[in-house]
Amino acid sequence: MQELPQVKYDPPMNSPRLTNLAGFLACSGLIAYAYFWVELHEGIDPCPLCMFQRVGIGLLGLIFAAAALQGPRGWGAKVYAVLLGLASLATAAIAARHIYVQHAPPGLVPSCGAPLEYMVKVMPITQVIAKVLSGSGECAQVNWQFLGLAMPAWVLIWAVGLGALGVAGNLRARAGGALAVSVH
Repeated sequence: MQELPQVKYDPPMNSPRLTNLAGFLACSGLIAYAYFWVELHEGIDPCPLCMFQRVGIGLLGLIFAAAALQGPRGWGAKVYAVLLGLASLATAAIAARHIYVQHAPPGLVPSCGAPLEYMVKVMPITQVIAKVLSGSGECAQVNWQFLGLAMPAWVLIWAVGLGALGVAGNLRARAGGALAVSVH
């Protein structure tokens, strides 16, 4: 009996491209919720550390989007895995710092400072980053909670989860990109 040619098949539910699309959609949903619901609807203005966390989630979303559009295999997928891992860790570190500031004794948290927009206009970016990461009075306030966790704790959970999804999903990409199936 004649052997059939090999057929390349990449199951859609196991596709790194689909995983990256899901990561992008999750990041988009998180940013949309924070802006449209929490900020605009509930009227809770984000503190500087919250804005840095939004930038981190936005960066994760952009990397996920690029990986979804490109659909890399082999070393390209590994590059996306590393980028997603680094962006996730940076975002998680900022969220962890925010959690620390929220739980610090009142005397250890600096008083409220200038708005982020003003600091960006008048200070070098390195000073802005150092000032924001030191935390301030507005960053110590807990204005929003869900299931007993404040916003930074949820950002930490999402950043770690999305980072794990992105790293695992992109490392799963095979160099050939498909399974070889033969029928006898």
